[in-house]
Amino acid sequence: MELLMSGSGGNLPRSRWLVIHAAAVFSFLYLPIAVLILYSFNAQGVGGFPPHHLTLDWYRILFADGPIWDSVLNSLQVALAAMAISLMLGVPAALALDRAQFPGKALFRRLVLLPLILPGIITGLSLLMLFNVMGAKLSLMTIVLGHGTALISVATTEVFAGLQKLDRAQEEASLDLGANYWQTFWRVTVPNLKLPIIGAALLIFTLSMDEIAVSFFLIGRDNTLPLEIWGRLRRGITPEINAVSTIIFVFSLVTIVVWYRLRVRAEGSAEVGAELIESTPANV
Repeated sequence: MELLMSGSGGNLPRSRWLVIHAAAVFSFLYLPIAVLILYSFNAQGVGGFPPHHLTLDWYRILFADGPIWDSVLNSLQVALAAMAISLMLGVPAALALDRAQFPGKALFRRLVLLPLILPGIITGLSLLMLFNVMGAKLSLMTIVLGHGTALISVATTEVFAGLQKLDRAQEEASLDLGANYWQTFWRVTVPNLKLPIIGAALLIFTLSMDEIAVSFFLIGRDNTLPLEIWGRLRRGITPEINAVSTIIFVFSLVTIVVWYRLRVRAEGSAEVGAELIESTPANV
């Protein structure tokens, strides 16, 4: 008993220090975001702490700011198009890595993952040189191609991880019951990969909305939101930037919550299905 008491007593200070350390880490990560959100309601702008007068005037000014919303629309178009390109190329690449055997497969895997390792400035500069050689005019289309190229590896890795967890017995059963490979892919494989594909799409969308390095080299006359914010920050921090940053944070938080709920629901359905399969032979 004394040993147990001494052991538990020795763990109490360690647990207390772990809690303090965790609180310090989370404060370091999220306290700046909290301050940014607070200043987006500060009537005195970015000066004075703590804020004494809260207002929504900066959000009213933001909603009346045409260039900001033009850049938001451009970023949404780029992110959606880059997401489509990355998934169309990344899903087949993941299937090839998981299912196919071909010469140079190891090299292909490393080349697919290369954009994750390369700095964005290298990717953007190399794509800029390529478009210059092709004689392509810089526009939102070049940014779409740049983001789609840089983010293919994200789609490939996410879907490949999902394929590693996929139960191949369902596909084999579909083929045994008379379905061809194409029907099996659309009716069995794709539904089972719904979560990895949705996760990859959300991640690609978020990274594209946040991309600066590649966009900086490939931008034409139309700005994306990160470049619009960066251009305004060169003239100083304004409450409008805090307001639009708060909206982006809330949107990202909602996206994470939606993804988590979809994942929990899918995992719950999978557990119920597994229990029904296990109980069926016993009932028969």
